[in-house]
Amino acid sequence: MIYLDNAATTLVKPLQVKQAVFDAMGRLGNSARGMHGPAMEAARELYRAREKAADFFGVADSSQVAFTGNATEALNLAIQGIVKPGMHIIVTEAEHNSVLRPLYRKEKEGAELTIVKADSQGKISLKEIEKAIRPNTSWVFVTHVSNVTGNLFPVSELCKLCWERDIRLLADISQSAGCMPVNMKEMGADILCFTGHKGLFGPQGTGGICIKPGLILPPFKVGGSGIRSFEKEHPQEMPEVLEAGTANGHGIAGLSAAFDFLKETGIEDIQKHEAFLTGIFYREVKKIPGVTVYGDFETPQRGAVVSLNIRDYDSKGMGDLLWQEYEIAVRAGIHCAPLIHRALGTEKQGTLRFSFSWFNTEEEVLKAAWAVKKLAF
Repeated sequence: MIYLDNAATTLVKPLQVKQAVFDAMGRLGNSARGMHGPAMEAARELYRAREKAADFFGVADSSQVAFTGNATEALNLAIQGIVKPGMHIIVTEAEHNSVLRPLYRKEKEGAELTIVKADSQGKISLKEIEKAIRPNTSWVFVTHVSNVTGNLFPVSELCKLCWERDIRLLADISQSAGCMPVNMKEMGADILCFTGHKGLFGPQGTGGICIKPGLILPPFKVGGSGIRSFEKEHPQEMPEVLEAGTANGHGIAGLSAAFDFLKETGIEDIQKHEAFLTGIFYREVKKIPGVTVYGDFETPQRGAVVSLNIRDYDSKGMGDLLWQEYEIAVRAGIHCAPLIHRALGTEKQGTLRFSFSWFNTEEEVLKAAWAVKKLAF
């Protein structure tokens, strides 16, 4: 099998991640739910993972990192907590439904929403975002890397634009975390939302949110916190305010080991390898008659994603054939990002998405390109 669906989830994980999860299941109790050894070890495991996440993402205070089940949960708790009636919010056509659907809800409740259009390559213009700003614009929500085209958006420049106008910015780093350097302080974002199971190589069921000091979010859910149990209100300080209930200690232990792997391997080397594979695949498939490739490949920095179509064939049918005939796993369809397909003109056809990882090889990529050529003829 050749697995090229890493933008959905990385299947091949570092051995130390698997081992960490296995060991945690026999070692960890419930964090903040006791003073005995297993409970304290769980608390220490969460603390270590939080410290590593803060260091990895350039967050000065590790208490400003809260763990969630995935990026969808992180995005929902952020949007539910900060968007109020009367606020104007700017997003782009490149966003995932994890951003769009919570905002559509908020629009029904009285928030104002502007969706900035992408061009035919899926690119977003900073000038168009600037034009969309109103006196009551409060937030801009933007994906760092498109999960459909792999386009990298200039979030640092956008943060500067927002800062000059007293507007806050949330960046969805689901597709960039673990694949390229992401530093919250250098970027200038107010909130980062990440998932653990994609480029970070962590287990499914892990993710988190990084929040700029001074920015306060209300609890998305309330209940057990392990502290101040007689109070009627849930604790309001970070990270407890966003971590009601038992933490996924086993998964977070795996995520902690994943941060170690990324640091040992080197994020720049990972980015270089994934860019190398992406470049090889793109150059091979773009010269195949009948193949259309989507996205901006002129900009050097991008995600390790290539989306394409073969003639006018249904993308899902082509995805099935890649699996049935060649045992190549890719994602076909809309990829939970419907608006970008309007810009690309692929609303009905969807796209075949090939996404690459540190653990993929040049041989695998060339075989995948060969399979696309066979399907095109």
